[in-house]
Amino acid sequence: MNDAPAIEITGLVKTYKASKKAPAKIALHGIDLTIPRGSIFGLLGPNGAGKSTLINILAGLVTKTSGNAKICGFDIETQTRQARASIGIVPQEIAMDVFFTPFQALELQAGYYGVPKSERRSEEILKALGLFDKRDAYVRQLSGGMKRRLLIAKALVHTPPVLILDEPTAGVDIELRRQLWEYVQELHARGTTIILTTHYLEEAESLCDQIAIIDHGEIVANESKEKLLARLDKKRLVITPAAPLSALPPSLANLNASLGEAGQIIINYESEKDSISSILAKVKAAGLSIGDLRTEEPDLEDVFMSLTYQD
Repeated sequence: MNDAPAIEITGLVKTYKASKKAPAKIALHGIDLTIPRGSIFGLLGPNGAGKSTLINILAGLVTKTSGNAKICGFDIETQTRQARASIGIVPQEIAMDVFFTPFQALELQAGYYGVPKSERRSEEILKALGLFDKRDAYVRQLSGGMKRRLLIAKALVHTPPVLILDEPTAGVDIELRRQLWEYVQELHARGTTIILTTHYLEEAESLCDQIAIIDHGEIVANESKEKLLARLDKKRLVITPAAPLSALPPSLANLNASLGEAGQIIINYESEKDSISSILAKVKAAGLSIGDLRTEEPDLEDVFMSLTYQD
């Protein structure tokens, strides 16, 4: 295996030509993006940000206007076969031939990639994804969750070093979501690079070690999850007084404090300007006795909303 990044994109532009119904649209504005091997990488953005266009270019479904993209060091334009063999893509939409069985679907997919019969892992993959008991059922008989698992199975038949999951848990129940992530983490532990797009930001925050945010066709952030979360130096201190309050003491007016529905004191602060100890000293100086307190840190959703905007 070469040492090239999993994905290396430079100056990638995609412009959709004008038609009778719509003017020309630039979907990607000179994207530069490098995804290291072995990471679980989150590619996040609002609807229409350019995520699907970027993924479809890597998959060979959309032709780039300009720029370069490589998968494991293979150029998608000049080394198409090697590039496509290096990636597995689980699409957002469930689309497959309903007249095949899951086993037949995997065997057919393996044939597309030229995997010799002696090296095929169809039964192993079906077992790993909890589909082995449906091995010989028709795809049309599978539930929506099973069909989504089958999409993942099809993307794995050629053992790609890079796996892109495009909204893999959309419409999936909690138990199936948990099973899918357990298997994805197993794949990652074996060395597979995982690229995840999702609107469930808590999933990205839990799973990803690096995150890029794309908005209006441009990368607006690309860094480790820890650095991304540290961008917002805004914290919240929630204090439950020993006795419920009906109004805030006037002396707390300069603390950016408000009164919660349950009589709690909610104080928003920046750690670089205020310390918890100084805030608590002011609360006690106001004659209040503290029954309980907790701090709340900004999460990925807060950072995401601060970096993106909707038209």
